Amino acid sequence: MNRVNLISLFSGAGGSDLGCVGGFEYLDEVYEPHPVNIVSASDIDQKCVDTYNANQKYFSEQAVCNDIRDINLSPFQSSEVLVGGFPCQAFSTVNPTKSPEQKETQLFWEMAEVVAAVRPKVFVAENVKGFYLLSDGKYFRLAKETFESHGYRIYHKVLNSAHYGVPQLRERLFIIGVRNDVESMFIFPEPTHGEGFFDQHKPRVLGDVINALDIPEKKYYFSERAVEGARNAKPNMKRLVHQDLAKPCLTITRHLAKVSINSRDPVLLVDESKDLYRRFTPREASDIQSFPKDFVFMGSEGDAYRQIGNAIPPVLMWHIMKNILEQVW
Repeated sequence: MNRVNLISLFSGAGGSDLGCVGGFEYLDEVYEPHPVNIVSASDIDQKCVDTYNANQKYFSEQAVCNDIRDINLSPFQSSEVLVGGFPCQAFSTVNPTKSPEQKETQLFWEMAEVVAAVRPKVFVAENVKGFYLLSDGKYFRLAKETFESHGYRIYHKVLNSAHYGVPQLRERLFIIGVRNDVESMFIFPEPTHGEGFFDQHKPRVLGDVINALDIPEKKYYFSERAVEGARNAKPNMKRLVHQDLAKPCLTITRHLAKVSINSRDPVLLVDESKDLYRRFTPREASDIQSFPKDFVFMGSEGDAYRQIGNAIPPVLMWHIMKNILEQVW
């Protein structure tokens, strides 16, 4: 097939785009290249753009730092695919008190406007599971109706990364739009890993990417005071959620740089007798998210954690793009 041109919005560090283009290795598996050209990639965060552009081994296009409202789409009107993980802070199930009417969430409607202007054959929008559940589905239905009004059939599903070879229980909503004049329909990829699936592989587990619990870099260890504070937390607070290396990890978030243990972020128990806990290193977090070993992150360690935690796992996106290419072209 001919190569497909793709526009990437809210590109972040490039996890989604890496999955779209393929051509990388992860846990001794080769994810073959897809016939995809990224013709435009942008993000409002300069650190993310720096990371994207530091990994040109994988990307044919340099990303630019730009607000979605200011992107010049004129040169890219022939693009067949548009992809974007629109900002999701106000839809998170971790903090359900935020209002969906906050300014940052309006970027979703901005993405819909770009879809209407470019008219790609297919688009992919990604968000947290909470967007689907919020207000009994009110805001998801609004999104669906908005895309349908622009001439698209909508397919949606909450996918768990652990079902596709990623050692992480990360659930995200994927909204796939196929333009109405395209006869093909879209079917989400069948799970490839886990218990109870036909012809499945064993699930990837945290031990596949964590080489040692005890590491020499003491800056990743939580202080006695932090551990004591977690122990004295209110009963309804889920703290000291240490991970079992024989199972997939809980969801990696952008908050892994913090030195306190005060949320549902996963941690590692190094030595139970000493009450010794540590957080993941940036490289370990990157491995859990299914980035290849040679993928680099620019900025401080805090910047790296934020970029990794916000990313779409490349392996999961690879499976989605594979189905798009097989079914729509």
